[in-house]
Amino acid sequence: MHDYPIFLFMAMMIFGYGLFSKLSDKSVLTAPMFFVAIGFIAGWFPLDLLQGGIKAPFLKIIAELTLVLILFVDASTINLKALIRERGIPVRLLGIGLPLTMVTGTLLAVPFFHSIGIWSLCLMAFILSPTDAALGKAVVTSEKIPGKIRQAINVESGLNDGIVLPPILVCIAALSHVTGEQSGLHFWILFTLKQLILGPAIGGAVGWLGGKLVDLTSRAGWMNPTFQRLSALALAIMAFSLAEMVHGNGFIAAFFAGLFLGTATKEVRDRIQEFGEAEGEGLELFIFLLFGMVLVPMAIPLWDLSCWIYALLSLTAIRMIPVAISLLGTKLSWGVVGFIGWFGPRGIASILYLLMVLIQMGTKGYEKIMAVIVLTVLLSIFLHGLTAVPLSKKLGKSTGL
Repeated sequence: MHDYPIFLFMAMMIFGYGLFSKLSDKSVLTAPMFFVAIGFIAGWFPLDLLQGGIKAPFLKIIAELTLVLILFVDASTINLKALIRERGIPVRLLGIGLPLTMVTGTLLAVPFFHSIGIWSLCLMAFILSPTDAALGKAVVTSEKIPGKIRQAINVESGLNDGIVLPPILVCIAALSHVTGEQSGLHFWILFTLKQLILGPAIGGAVGWLGGKLVDLTSRAGWMNPTFQRLSALALAIMAFSLAEMVHGNGFIAAFFAGLFLGTATKEVRDRIQEFGEAEGEGLELFIFLLFGMVLVPMAIPLWDLSCWIYALLSLTAIRMIPVAISLLGTKLSWGVVGFIGWFGPRGIASILYLLMVLIQMGTKGYEKIMAVIVLTVLLSIFLHGLTAVPLSKKLGKSTGL
């Protein structure tokens, strides 16, 4: 098996970092920063850790499994009834801020990248729209931050990666039609509808029924805690596989399985989420390592002034202005609004969606949008990681906590 070296290297990195992980929690060094840096350094040595680069056989499996588990776990942490009932900051961020970010990102890309088609620019903007709260972990774990602010950032991050997936799939379908990969407008319209209808229906059914069965058997004393935890992975993969078998979208199915997870027992739900979060974090670190090892070296030669300007705009104006608009009337101070706007890191979802596009459609014709996405995520990993602790302390002082 030619993939042993990369798995050995990854296991050593996780074990080594884990030995000092509690110390790193108190510093500005985050796990994504460490793994991206190590991956980038390793990528320049002739170690042959990753044969085939973006086309490495196992990369598609790892990327898909990671995305499936993340979508399921993120959605399962959301209390739908409470979210609908409160209709507060998270609803504004997701219902107003996220669509505005997607539109603004597309419109501002046009003057910078004249030679790129509108569907590709939409795809780039949409991939860069979801946020990753894990990159600023201190923000969502710090007691110095008001609870409703931490909750808002966490809920937004948990749901926006699933919300942007359907528009991304529409772009992929449109680009497939434009490039002639599939025949006929009727084909890709029907294909898109099947993806967007069958995925949610199957995923929702699997999540609801699976959760109910876990609840029922747990209360009867038939299911032990270990298998309650394992059901997170099982339900996510079941939803994904069943949807793909009938030509629905498995990723959307995994998201809806988590969103409609039918278990009402808090202890059982907590065990499912704990397992998913632990396994998901391990897979995420693998993706960050591969990001630094494969994608960053591919992108560096393509970075020009337009890439840098757009990447910086994506982390600031493209994100922060829509957030400010969405929070008008909430009576939050401008300092708090600016804090929420800044902590919209681009991370694992953007990387996984980019990998999904490159693996499915290849790199030819998508080099520039790949370079922009990689640069934006790279900047976000370090800028948001470095500013999470000091800005959290500053906000805590200003709010009297």
